[in-house]
Amino acid sequence: MRHFILFTLTIFWTSAGAQVQNWIVIPDTLVGPEINLNLHQDSIQFFPGSKSYSLAFNQYNYLGPTILLNRNDDVILNVNNQINDTTNVHWHGLHVSPENDGGPHTMVMNGETWSPSFTVMNEAGTFWYHPHFHGKTGLHVLKGAAGFIIVRDDEEAILELPRKYGIDDFPIVVQSVQYDSLNQCMPLGMQDSTIFVNGSRANYGFEANLNVPAQVIRLRLLNGSGERTFNFGLSNNIPFSIIASEAGLLNQPVESTRIRISPGERYEILIDLNNMEDQEIVLMSYASELPVGIQGGPTMEMETGPPMDSPINGIDFDVLHLHVGSPTTDPVLTIPALLNDLVPIPTSDADVTRSIVMSAESMMSMDGPFYFNGESFDMDVINYEIPINNTEIWEVTNLTMVAHPFHIHDVSFFIIDRDGNPAPLHEQGLKDVVFVYPQETVRFITKFEDFADSLTPYVYHCHILMHEDAGMMGQFVVMPDVVDLVSEERVDNVFDIYPNPFEDVIVVKAKTDNILLQLEILDASGKLVYTQFNPTSESFETAFLSPGFYTLRMRTKEGVSNKKIIKK
Repeated sequence: MRHFILFTLTIFWTSAGAQVQNWIVIPDTLVGPEINLNLHQDSIQFFPGSKSYSLAFNQYNYLGPTILLNRNDDVILNVNNQINDTTNVHWHGLHVSPENDGGPHTMVMNGETWSPSFTVMNEAGTFWYHPHFHGKTGLHVLKGAAGFIIVRDDEEAILELPRKYGIDDFPIVVQSVQYDSLNQCMPLGMQDSTIFVNGSRANYGFEANLNVPAQVIRLRLLNGSGERTFNFGLSNNIPFSIIASEAGLLNQPVESTRIRISPGERYEILIDLNNMEDQEIVLMSYASELPVGIQGGPTMEMETGPPMDSPINGIDFDVLHLHVGSPTTDPVLTIPALLNDLVPIPTSDADVTRSIVMSAESMMSMDGPFYFNGESFDMDVINYEIPINNTEIWEVTNLTMVAHPFHIHDVSFFIIDRDGNPAPLHEQGLKDVVFVYPQETVRFITKFEDFADSLTPYVYHCHILMHEDAGMMGQFVVMPDVVDLVSEERVDNVFDIYPNPFEDVIVVKAKTDNILLQLEILDASGKLVYTQFNPTSESFETAFLSPGFYTLRMRTKEGVSNKKIIKK
């Protein structure tokens, strides 16, 4: 018996000690005014036995290529869905109109192609794309449907920064995923412990590796996990410089030995590897330093059993081994002292303060369900109507036992304070995700500009994907400016309305030179149920209306005309 035990232990130790070295893939790039993304089903041999079913873009069987964009360029993105399921793609962090945003209301059916087009308005920064179909975001993203977006601009181009893609400037997405006994992704699993770096396994006998030059290098770090927060640092506490948060460059580099990144967040760091040729530096997650309540930190013991009991919670582990080789020709050898000239929006400019409270079904719950202001997401409910060009303070209070990364679409923002204290230096740039700790209140300020659509909403949500899919999300519309609607004088008999009664389409045809600036439909109680500004067609789809009596209100520069209409 003793020999059997020793033999078994020896085999186990040898298996655990034999690290399989994976050299991570740096994704290819897509450029140009028209970019094609084919989202398809695939499979990959992550584990012995059954292959894991995956989702991927273009030629990959997991993840997708990096999209390179230039500020002020016009771009068309053709998303072809071949996954045998309805989905979409959200351009996380990009400032685009709601119909191009890829939020939950955008549905791309299997076999169809969705082609949003927009002008790139963001400053240089690191963004990403991923599906955002409500209820399946976690499933689609954690199966591999994600990729980087890098925006470049003239201001960033004049700085002496590493920007040779894949040579001294590296996109690094780190994910933590749980798989079942059949090697299939579990999007709701809270024992996520398989670590991937750019789709390569990085733990449990695997080691993720990257060759880097002995000079200043740039890592664009993205947490693409469903729930896990990483506390990144370098082995031996080697310092690095944080130069950018989600929406672009900070004003100055911030030297640090740690950077905590929650799901959806991105940070760019510079590592000075001068004179370190032939050395190995390890990017680690120092999870033992995370407080209880952060998914990835130490497990909180609960009376009903720990829901977040992954075996890598609260322990330090390797993420990526950097092998330092010879410097490149024309290397970057120094780190700039100045990067940007951001000026935060003064709080005195705020038109309104909105309060959002995060709560849970049970205040001791670690796995939800979680709510915003006591409500779960409803596709038919608009939580806020925000006037175009409003400057707003959002006050987000977390009353739960779990930290939540709060993400808002459409805009980026400046953090004002955390529990009344200034944000740390690396959080004083523009962001689109803010990590809100248990029992903490965070305030941020932003301006809603450029895009308005009273019908198509944007969303805000927790970026822990299981929380989002379970309803920890709300939505808002940015309302157009109606300053051109100068007259409320009543004008009659200027439009022909037919048919009336109507079924699924109603036609509003001008009799004179009156230009229809806004059309509204109000129900019998006077509630506004439909608005369209500056319509380009005389026909209006009304299938969404229930049978009954309505008022059709037509606004022109000359005045307002009302007409009673009946839906059959």
